Amino acid sequence: MNTIQLLGLAAGMLTTIAFLPQVIKTWKSRSAKDLSLGMFSLFCLGVALWLAYGILVRDIPVIAANMCTLMLASTLLFFKLRFKE
Repeated sequence: MNTIQLLGLAAGMLTTIAFLPQVIKTWKSRSAKDLSLGMFSLFCLGVALWLAYGILVRDIPVIAANMCTLMLASTLLFFKLRFKE
């Protein structure tokens, strides 16, 4: 693994981990009223496309980061739909 790939993995890890506090807060409070359904829907679609791109070009950092981000963002999207106020 070269330096550029390590940089990509570090960047992907940090941007993915950034979603964790929101997921935990939403889970604990059982409230997603302040989350935008439109934003998270579009974001999940965009991340899914980045994941497809990463798979097509066989770029491990892009695949790993977007796979994890898609799981966390999809969890928030699920909470938004599940915890309707």
